Amino acid sequence: MDEINQDNGKEKDNAGLDLASRLTQDHHQSLKLWLRMLSCTVRIENEIRSRLRTTFDITLPRFDLMAQLERHPDGLRMGELSKRMMVTGGNITGITDQLEQEALVVRVPDPKDRRAYSVKLTREGHIAFAKMAVVHEEWIADLLKDMSPDDKGQLIALLSQMKQHLQ
Repeated sequence: MDEINQDNGKEKDNAGLDLASRLTQDHHQSLKLWLRMLSCTVRIENEIRSRLRTTFDITLPRFDLMAQLERHPDGLRMGELSKRMMVTGGNITGITDQLEQEALVVRVPDPKDRRAYSVKLTREGHIAFAKMAVVHEEWIADLLKDMSPDDKGQLIALLSQMKQHLQ
């Protein structure tokens, strides 16, 4: 049964703590860190999205799909692309359809499973992606140019640590 905290009149839960007393400075700091990382990511992503559209007339998801395929010259199945890009299969199908219409990717039957297809970059796709990737890297370098190499190295190390803790 819930009881009333005599000190501040707030209800306590069965564990004997109200919400405010369960929050610690680390909770607040963790939330602040997450929001700061999210804010930085969104700002960079929005700028890259705009530049890709203006410079290459391509969307960020299409660029990302091509980047995945560049890393896997033998191609990737649609389900694998969906997992790697963390989007639905329907989104992958739509993006692939668009890139296929532009002759940048091709669907090929999977030799291991005749019911499935792999997606590969075409020769034109490799050429187009190579040009975009060079410029994309320059944009990222420009956006982060005001951070010192030491700060970047420290941030990479800390985020790598965080990634390990989250796995």
